[in-house]
Amino acid sequence: MKYIDEYRDGALAQDLLGGIRRRADKIGRNITIMEVCGSHTTAIGRFGIRGLMPDTIRLISGPGCPVCVTSIEDVDKALQIARHKGVIFATFGDMLRVPGSAATSLQDIRADGADIRIISSPAQCIALAGSHTKQEIVLMGIGFETTSPAIASAVKTWKKTRTKNVSLFSVHKMIPPAIKALLGDPGLSIDAFLCPGHVSTIIGEQPYKVIADKGCAAVITGFEPLDILEGIYRILGQILSGDIRVENQYIRGVNPQGNAKALSLLDEVFKTADSSWRGLGSIEASGLVLNDTYAAFDAAGRFDLPAIVSEEPPGCRCGDILRGTILPEQCPLFNTLCTPANPVGPCMVSSEGTCAAYYNYT
Repeated sequence: MKYIDEYRDGALAQDLLGGIRRRADKIGRNITIMEVCGSHTTAIGRFGIRGLMPDTIRLISGPGCPVCVTSIEDVDKALQIARHKGVIFATFGDMLRVPGSAATSLQDIRADGADIRIISSPAQCIALAGSHTKQEIVLMGIGFETTSPAIASAVKTWKKTRTKNVSLFSVHKMIPPAIKALLGDPGLSIDAFLCPGHVSTIIGEQPYKVIADKGCAAVITGFEPLDILEGIYRILGQILSGDIRVENQYIRGVNPQGNAKALSLLDEVFKTADSSWRGLGSIEASGLVLNDTYAAFDAAGRFDLPAIVSEEPPGCRCGDILRGTILPEQCPLFNTLCTPANPVGPCMVSSEGTCAAYYNYT
């Protein structure tokens, strides 16, 4: 297929693997590379890239799945809102099965009568609001910088059209603050990052400078096998030469300055706030919430949510997996009590989750 086959060329893959092995031999020590993108996690598993690496190259997964990093507190808040009488709770499909406390999910409460709608675009909320004028449409805004501009655009439309019966429950998060938190974690030893291609189409290269400033190599890559292999090859080249910086392998998709229009839209509608990440805790200025101009559409201000104590599922190690401190096989629930058909934690729910990728491809 045009524009795909050339990134799956077996001969070129062998050439890159040969270069990776030679550079790894010259470096002569163990190297840990973290990818912070659920699509990378899936591609690395699907194409067997982890098993092709020299013994000294260790690939680990970080907090690159937005469903997975949504805190259990936020899942519980979503459940509370969705249970309110007169609410239509709109969400993307991958949130439906994420367990909250007591292993309860949106899917469970929908079966008990809650009105939960699966949408493919935030624009659908306008139609829902128009056809259900006596109900409150609550959109759960989830995702990183890739999806948040579309949510921002929807909120602008709500204000422009003076649509009153719609609001946003935002759990949007930003990747660079999470990477900064990982770099400051004394329990981790990461040599380099494969930076997310989709997020980078929005934010560009500059936000990853924090990685190079900490002495770690950074390469933005695409999602095909040759993209990822070339990213690893470039990382090893940086380590070998000592020229640590941010490189952009994904030039066909990522402008160095990012997407100015999308960034402007985010600045217009959102403001940053501290946000709770599963496995990483509260990270300063890592979340996006509606600013004062659009605060009237903030679902948190429309509902009186009682205080609750959220509890992680017993035995679930999703938090440690998202930090890269353990692999899925080291979780006692993996492929026993926790499978895609019966997920205990969110890393097994989403197709971009690390546990799901290991289950499906290893």
